[in-house]
Amino acid sequence: MTAPRVVCLVGPTASGKTSLALELAEVLGGEVVSADSRQVYRRMDIGTAKPTPDERRRVPHHCLDLIEPTNGFDAARFRDAAARAVEDVSAHGHVPLVVGGTGLWVRVLLRGLCPAPPRAPAVRAALRALAARRGANELHRHLAAIDPTAAARLHPRDTVRVERALEVAFASGRRLSDWQAAHRFADAPYDALVVGLALETPDLDARIEVRARRMVAAGFAEEVRRLRASGLADTAPAWASVGYREMRAYVDGTRDLDSALVALVRGTRRFARRQRTWFRAEPGILWRHPEKDRERVLAEAAAFLARGERPAA
Repeated sequence: MTAPRVVCLVGPTASGKTSLALELAEVLGGEVVSADSRQVYRRMDIGTAKPTPDERRRVPHHCLDLIEPTNGFDAARFRDAAARAVEDVSAHGHVPLVVGGTGLWVRVLLRGLCPAPPRAPAVRAALRALAARRGANELHRHLAAIDPTAAARLHPRDTVRVERALEVAFASGRRLSDWQAAHRFADAPYDALVVGLALETPDLDARIEVRARRMVAAGFAEEVRRLRASGLADTAPAWASVGYREMRAYVDGTRDLDSALVALVRGTRRFARRQRTWFRAEPGILWRHPEKDRERVLAEAAAFLARGERPAA
């Protein structure tokens, strides 16, 4: 049986994925399957740059608003939700467009999930207790000593994935990077065309600053204030989202708005660089400019869906 064809649009934050995805969906008869690890959270709309209600009316979106900010959501759960969405979109005769910047999620959807050991609650509890006493950086230091390969690709504040890498190592006696190397993400449930959006660093940096200012003007602080008022704990996974910690400091009165904005821009730029590094290491991505190559991407996606033609890089 021929694998279903999907089109994926990936790249760093603020690179123009949402705009191009909407155009692709309207031209190709598609629906968007989000691959963004922060847009799964309800009540976190402005700071995650979630598609607006108008955009969601233009084109159906899937894998948004799946959980409350108090909960975690890992790659395995995403893969299940996204696979169901792809199947549903295809069953209705529409084109699944996987769009997002969470590289691991795109990888596991397209190439399978590494069969690492299941969760070990006792180990995870001990790790969280250590982080509470010594800080998230302490967990990352432990990971660097145990699994330097995994530590090199994980930011110290990415506590969910750092905890998972340590949990795997302690529970199984085998490093997560070794599990992943053995698996090699070799499954292929879909025939996928993966387009990455490429911008020069100064252009991307400028777009990030413009978007950050728009977020603040649109009420980012008020969104964080509502989350604070809801009783969301400081340890909730959602606070690890880029920008939310910085805006929380402003809401709590420990930072003024100007310095919070500077920190938001700086943190987002660092995050975008990590995203770009991840995607540059992934095989088979066709890199295109979001504006200069817009018509080219539309034509390439149409040819791929109609005849399975793969464009040259």
